[in-house]
Amino acid sequence: MSEEIKNEEQRDSKLTAKEAFDFGPVLGYFFRKKDPSRPTNFNIKAMHTINKISIIMFLIAVIVIVSRAIGRM
Repeated sequence: MSEEIKNEEQRDSKLTAKEAFDFGPVLGYFFRKKDPSRPTNFNIKAMHTINKISIIMFLIAVIVIVSRAIGRM
């Protein structure tokens, strides 16, 4: 019985290629419309700006690492 549950958990935990490379939520974070019901203050704006900067820096770092790996081949 526990072996069946373990197999189910392993099957559920595996990501498919489509799920792994789905950038829809990331793009939605950058290009979403302003929600008038959402509260706005300086702290929230600063937090979102820092998050966007960190996402951009991460993507640039991934591009650099991939390009270096391709260049060594």
